[in-house]
Amino acid sequence: MRVLRRGDGGPAVAEVRSTLAALGLLPPANGNGTGHEFDPAMEHAVRAFQQQRGLITDGVVGPTTYRALRDATYQLGARPLAFLISTPVSGDDVLDLQNKLLELGYDAGRPNGIFGAQTEQALRNFQRDYGLTVDGICGAETVRALRQLSPRTRGGRPVLLREQERVRRAGPRLRGKRIVIDPGHGGPDPGSSVAGLREADLMWDLARRLEGRMVATGMEALLTRGPNQCPDEAERAHFANDEGADLFLSLHTDSNRSPLAQGVASFHFGTVGGNTSTLGETLAGFIQRELAVRTGLLDCRTHPKTWDTLRLTRCPAVRVEIGYLTNPDDRRRLADAAFRDVVAEGILVAVKRLYLLGENDQPTGTFTFADVLRHELAKAE
Repeated sequence: MRVLRRGDGGPAVAEVRSTLAALGLLPPANGNGTGHEFDPAMEHAVRAFQQQRGLITDGVVGPTTYRALRDATYQLGARPLAFLISTPVSGDDVLDLQNKLLELGYDAGRPNGIFGAQTEQALRNFQRDYGLTVDGICGAETVRALRQLSPRTRGGRPVLLREQERVRRAGPRLRGKRIVIDPGHGGPDPGSSVAGLREADLMWDLARRLEGRMVATGMEALLTRGPNQCPDEAERAHFANDEGADLFLSLHTDSNRSPLAQGVASFHFGTVGGNTSTLGETLAGFIQRELAVRTGLLDCRTHPKTWDTLRLTRCPAVRVEIGYLTNPDDRRRLADAAFRDVVAEGILVAVKRLYLLGENDQPTGTFTFADVLRHELAKAE
């Protein structure tokens, strides 16, 4: 679809307006001829929707926002749900199904609104246990059963204990862990570009520095792109899934029209409704604290988002925005190779903290690359 923004018109705009009205974000069309216009009120409604869904709040309807609008219109029971390998089904009805299965004690994986193989297996287990037709399809019979049953757990985070157990079983050593490093942008897309510095180049350099440190600890580090490539977000996520990654780390720097904007922020998968990647959230917190302390950058905290690189990855995923190229002080630091070394060390230490589960840990900002190597050697003996 074409990107829609203020000033556009036509049937595509009318469709989006109708969806926003159905979601209560715009009044219904009143026949005065405004139904085909992307006016300021519609832009405001789009921004409100994007904020609700954890999307980039730009007031523009691109493919990601359009997909989210479409997903928001589906309610559980309105259509049959099944696992389709080539074109996975997504929507709020899938999210509702995943949450209901999790509350009943079935491991449907991270509740992300995408009907994948793990959701199908959880659904089959539910159907088998409750004497339903075991076909992995959520139809009317299965929906009735789900609505009639009381969940074994209510509230909280049903995925948390399972994810923590996976980390515990993985052990505290980094050796053998497979980490996908995603340097943002690349190739024909330089990302932010200010005063001769390009985001794509800086993040490529940072990714290589992080890769070297990870390989030294025995981890397998994989890059989502080469220096002249720019896969889209979905391709980067699918690469991590195909490689069986344990973690996914996306590296970016930011920009803003105001030169006063500055600092570091980390993002993990999460929705306004509270569905989240618990390990992604934990790792984002570790990375955020390490980088804020080590670099002195302003701490802009961690945030849940539904960006494709966070939503589509099956492993815990974090995107970190390291400074603003549009801020003179942040830009000066990012241009310094020694600063990028500090960032790489901080991210490596944060990953180590995730697998330590609080044991034999050290205060934020004091754990060094040398400490990590000693810990790995000690565990090997």
